[in-house]
Order: sequence, then structure tokens, then C-alpha cells
Amino acid sequence: MAEKDPGNNILERLDNQGSTRFYYMLTILSTIGGFLFGYDTANIGIVKQFLPVSYVSTDPFITGYLFSGVSLGAAGGAILAALLIDRYGRKYLLIFDAFLYSFGALLSAFTVNLPMLLVSRTIIGIAVGADSAIATSYISEWAPKKRRGSLSILQQWMITVGILGSYLIGLAVLYSIPGQAFNYDWRILLGIAAIPSLIGLALRFVMPESPRWLISKGRYGDAVKSFKKLGLDTDEDELKKEYPKESLLKRKMTPGVKRAFIIVGLFMMFQQITGINIPFYYGPEIIGNLHLISTPGSAVGSEIFNVEASTIFAIVNVAATYIGFKLIDTAGRRTLAVMGYSGMAIFGFAGAILRYANQDIGMLVALSLFIVFFAFGVGGTGWIIQGEYFPTEYRGTLASLIAFVDWISNFAIVEVFPYMDKTIHIAGSLLVFGSISVIAALIFYVIMPVTKGKSVEEITKMFDDMAK
Repeated sequence: MAEKDPGNNILERLDNQGSTRFYYMLTILSTIGGFLFGYDTANIGIVKQFLPVSYVSTDPFITGYLFSGVSLGAAGGAILAALLIDRYGRKYLLIFDAFLYSFGALLSAFTVNLPMLLVSRTIIGIAVGADSAIATSYISEWAPKKRRGSLSILQQWMITVGILGSYLIGLAVLYSIPGQAFNYDWRILLGIAAIPSLIGLALRFVMPESPRWLISKGRYGDAVKSFKKLGLDTDEDELKKEYPKESLLKRKMTPGVKRAFIIVGLFMMFQQITGINIPFYYGPEIIGNLHLISTPGSAVGSEIFNVEASTIFAIVNVAATYIGFKLIDTAGRRTLAVMGYSGMAIFGFAGAILRYANQDIGMLVALSLFIVFFAFGVGGTGWIIQGEYFPTEYRGTLASLIAFVDWISNFAIVEVFPYMDKTIHIAGSLLVFGSISVIAALIFYVIMPVTKGKSVEEITKMFDDMAK
């Protein structure tokens, strides 16, 4: 346990703590929702091929909603979190999210018709959306400032691991019992997500509440217990002296906070509309449409090939996110973001050109490199700034509204892609995504500040100074 340092207040000591095994355990527990979103992102693309005929619709909207319903539900979950998080805290909402996801996953496994499946996916989305709104706020409120980036980026890494896990589990199930692909395999793949969510439900009870949130509510005794779990020794008298209740009155939202909200909101919108989730939602379908194998054989065998090929995207995504994990606290958020969007533009255009030239393998390589630049430069950065840009009294609410922007943007692009694929096809879609990436790189080169190495309080002051 760290000793008191009379030269620093408790939050400064928290900011300067070293990262312990307990900190990483807390981060993983906080970001289980990211893993579950990643799992569901890829999972639906696998099971769609094996759903009963009565579940299949030729309406592009219904097809789009089957893929994007989780995102729409997530947008609703983010709004729900915005109404509750700053009033009731972080911990118990994370617990409720795990329960809700478990219920949705089991409901999808035992679904009896298409409407029930769509409802279950919306419930899953509500849980994922609320979790994404809360997790990075929670992490940013106790993570040491020199490691806040690498801890927060685990939200994105867990998403990538979830995507990869979905493909690997899908292959394991299809290889093990291929004869049941149209009967039980798809139900197993949908329902198995309840296992990590139930584990998260049990273990999240041991998590401490956010100490910054507890102080902001004047709950000094609970804050002492939270700091103790985080390895810091303090007492109520010290907290009352450093943070008297009269200083905890909620400040009026400043122009600096509004500026921060606009920057993060734009970032999360561009993060999605640049099309990163298309190869993960629709990867097996996209690869299947390329007809890379001349003799597809059975429907199950063909789908196994498509999933195997899509797994390469997932492996690339996990590996490249590790690059971001290593660089985020040294290179910084702005540098990685601009590099990420620039690389996505280059390889979005390259993929389109190669597809127009009927170089399908080359297009898939370009798409893999598109994923690389998103993974290390854009994906994790968005979740980090969502949690660190805002003052504590507004962090939960504003981070939740940012999550709403992220999910509604994700819903829009995933919902509209079937129309894009039918009209301008994958080549035209990549041209659109590359063009949007150019716009994003230019915008964030101009408006995004440098925040690496700063405490969340210092970041708030920086934005206030910028807005003067």
C-alpha cells in the first residue's frame, strides 16, 4: 500500500500510481462489454447463412437490421446510461449491463422466429451501448495518467479479441458438428456469448466504485474504501479538507467542455462512417461474393472457407491494436489518429482500384491494411478521448452521449451497406470510405489537441483555456 505524501493530494497520488495487476484486472472486467460487442459483430455474419428459411428476408432493411439491430439498441443503451451514470455511479450500472447481455444472448439462442431474434439483438445492443458509455469513463477516473491511454485502449482491444474469438469459436463448432449447422450450430454460436457475460456479472461485484465520482458526491467514507482497493491510504478528514462539500457544487458547463464534446463527437462519428465494421459484419458474405474458390462444395464447406478467410481480418485487427497499445502513451492520441485516418484513406482507395482491376486478392490485402491503420490509430483513440476529455461531474453523461453518436453512426453505416453493395458494390464502397477518411484526417489534424501525459483535470483546464 502506498504511503501518504503530504506534498500531493489524493488524486495526484492516484494519477502517479504505478499500474498493478489489480488495475489490469479492473480494466478487463470493465471492458467485457467490448469483447461481447466484438463477438456479436462477427458472429451474426457467420450464423446468418444457417438461419431457418422463415428468418431470411429479401428486404435489405430487414437484412441490415439483423446486422445493425445491436447498434441501434446500443444507441438506446447509451442514452439510458446518460440519464443514470452520473446519478447512480459506474459500478452497479456495469453489473446491470452484464445481466442484460446474458439475458439477450440466451434469448437469441432460444429464439423461435425472426421478430424474436431481432428483439434479442436489440436487448444485447442496449447492454453493449450502456457498457461502452460507462467503461472508459470508469477507467479514466482511476487509471494512472501515464498509463491511462494503454489501459483505456483495452476497450478497443477487447472488441478485436471478441471478433477473433467469434470466428475461432464459429470454426470450432462448424468443424465439430457440420451436420447440425442448420439446426443447433447457429443457436450455440448465439448463446455461447452468455458465458463471458455471466462471468463478468459475478466478478464485477468486487470492483471498487470510481473514487472521483464518490468524491464528487461527497461520499467520503466510500471513497476511502475505494482508494484502499486501489492501493492508496487516506481518510475522511483528508478528503473533506482537500475536497470540501462547498467545492463540489456542479459547475456550469463551460465553452471548453462544449468544445471537447464536439471534437469527441466528430471523432466517434468518423470512426464508424469510414466503414471499419463492414469487413467484420459482412466479411464472410463479401468474401463469398468474390468467388475465390471455383468449387464451393457444400454450403457448410463454403461458409467455413469464408469464415477462415475473414479470420485473417480479425487476426490483423488484434495484432495492429497491440501496436496502438504500445504507442498511445508515447506518440499520443492526435499523432496516431491522423496517421490512422491517412492510412485508411490510402488503402481504401487502393482496395477500390484493385477491385476494379479484378485483383481480388490484392483488394483483400488492401482491406487488411485499412484495418491495420484503423486498429492502431483510430479505434482505441476514440474510446480514450471519450473518457478523458470531460470533467468528472459531466464525464458520465457526456461520454454516454458520445457513445450514442458512435452507435447511431455504426447503425447507419451497417444498415445502409446492403444498399451500397447492391448499387456501387464493394469497390465503390471503398472509394466512399477512403474519401471520408481523407476528410477525417484533415479535420483532426486541425482541431485535435495533444493530451498525453495530462491528468483529466489538466485536460479540462486545457480545453477551458483553448475556448477563451
